[in-house]
Amino acid sequence: MNRVVLLLGSNLGDSQLLFSRAIGLLRDRVGTVGETSSLYQSPPWSFVHENDFLNQVVVVQTALASEQILKECLQIETDLGRERKGEGYAARTIDIDLLFVDDVVMKTKDLILPHPRLQLRRFTLLPLIELMSNFVHPELNKTMRVLLQECEDHSEVRKI
Repeated sequence: MNRVVLLLGSNLGDSQLLFSRAIGLLRDRVGTVGETSSLYQSPPWSFVHENDFLNQVVVVQTALASEQILKECLQIETDLGRERKGEGYAARTIDIDLLFVDDVVMKTKDLILPHPRLQLRRFTLLPLIELMSNFVHPELNKTMRVLLQECEDHSEVRKI
């Protein structure tokens, strides 16, 4: 079984309801949903929008391979109303990022593990620390707590 760590994000629609639905679909299509972090509210990262984001980390146990997990997550996003409009960051109903699959390091055309920007984002590190503060990033060889201390993102992220 693989331990998959996902980050849910949303700033359009009823984000808490979308997270609940996403978790249900993850349970149905990916595996056993274990721990979930608190919800965290933060401003958009690297773009401007009037709505703040909600984020939550979800841990799932699955027998699926990394590529299949990605495929299922993308389909769940589509099923919950996400529309991808070109490249770059934008407001969205739901986003499901693969942060970690165990301690796998991989780089393919479609998937990079661990998530290549997680250490740059306070809104990702805070919920990660809530669930796995001493987990060591398999490429950076630092715990989540150390990555937060070194993070240059000082945006306001609030637990709600």
